[in-house]
Amino acid sequence: MTRGDSLNVVVLAAGLGTRMRSSRPKVLHEVAGLPMVHHVLKAAEALSPKRVVVVIGPDMPEVEQAVAPWPVAIQQERLGTADAVKAAASVLQDVKDGDELLILYGDGPLITPETLQGLQQRRQETGADFVWLGFRPPSPTGYGRLLLAENGEVEAIVEEKDATEDQRRIDLCWAGYLLGDAGRLLAFLGQIDNRNAKGEYYLTALISVARKAGCSSRSLECGAEEVTGVNSRSELALAERLMQERLRRRAMEQGVTLIDPDTVWFHHDTEIAADVVVHPSVVFGAGVRVATGAEIFSFSHLEGAEIAEGARVGPFARVRPGSEIGPKARVGNFVEIKATRLGAGAKANHLTYLGDTTVGEGANIGAGTITCNYDGYGKHRCEIGEGAFIGSNSALVAPVRIGADSIVGAGSTITKDVPQDSLALSRAEQINRPEAARRFREMRRNDKETS
Repeated sequence: MTRGDSLNVVVLAAGLGTRMRSSRPKVLHEVAGLPMVHHVLKAAEALSPKRVVVVIGPDMPEVEQAVAPWPVAIQQERLGTADAVKAAASVLQDVKDGDELLILYGDGPLITPETLQGLQQRRQETGADFVWLGFRPPSPTGYGRLLLAENGEVEAIVEEKDATEDQRRIDLCWAGYLLGDAGRLLAFLGQIDNRNAKGEYYLTALISVARKAGCSSRSLECGAEEVTGVNSRSELALAERLMQERLRRRAMEQGVTLIDPDTVWFHHDTEIAADVVVHPSVVFGAGVRVATGAEIFSFSHLEGAEIAEGARVGPFARVRPGSEIGPKARVGNFVEIKATRLGAGAKANHLTYLGDTTVGEGANIGAGTITCNYDGYGKHRCEIGEGAFIGSNSALVAPVRIGADSIVGAGSTITKDVPQDSLALSRAEQINRPEAARRFREMRRNDKETS
């Protein structure tokens, strides 16, 4: 395997993505909650390169900011892939003998470190100067074909419009990815011409230049899904589907039970331990960690939260950022939690909102309870002690403390601290008036008859 300190990576990200019909640069559109170019950078960084250069257009400051601290190179005019790599040459002036150069694409979020390492391994095993990544799409129409000699040498890449009938029957296509000797690759760029229909400079022409110089080229094949590029919203949706399938498969391989995998949606950074059960139609947003033995029920949405061992969430629960659900705690149906910690064994079983709240171990939050944490100007916290019982349909007006083992009567509005082991009641006294209901109905009937 090539040492990371000899690997240079160029990520081509200057495409405008006009078919996306978006004001956002194409490579910043997200797959599994992460911009596409970041997926590519993560794959590259897994190889510990000494340098990554991202090639962008002159009108893409958002991309420059997004890829920092990696440097960018500006492709002043979008004149093809070879021209884009050439734009990075100024950042790569100090390449040494033995250095490698890897070409990646910012709109290829599904590329994996394993395949990139495979390119390095293939080059090391064969001693080739260049290794071209190939794939076999369901339909090769429109792709450049890799032409191989009997010994496996890549002799050419021929575009479909230039291919013979026999060549068009070849289903091994070039994916656009390339690993090669850095010094030679950069030197050969200057020998590529633009004598083609679009007047652009293409990396495919590098093979003929390299062959004339006596350099060898080999290929490596990967799965078609891995080199899926994104140029439109429909292709973005396809990339999302493929990424979700990958994330679901990985979760199940690590011991997670997904009862209906196709309906569970992960964020790229979701962490789920073994023996977690996830029911159908669950969505994980950014920053969720779920510990072993937890169970997430249907139609729940979690984001920025930690779920401890044995906790149960849902169905129809929303767990928002900054929340911690303790061991064996329970967040039930139609419960919303925000910036709240539920202690071990605490329960909020239904129809509750807890915001900016600490709930002690074993506390029980009755149905319809809300914490009034926002006064129109700032957020305030509620503290509910261990073993406390909050009766149904109660409102806790923050900042307020409910002592351990205290009871808040149903229907109360609590505005003052409640001491430990106390009973707090805050509601109007009930008045029963005998026969008043009958008299009321008779009065209404008389009014109707005289009107």
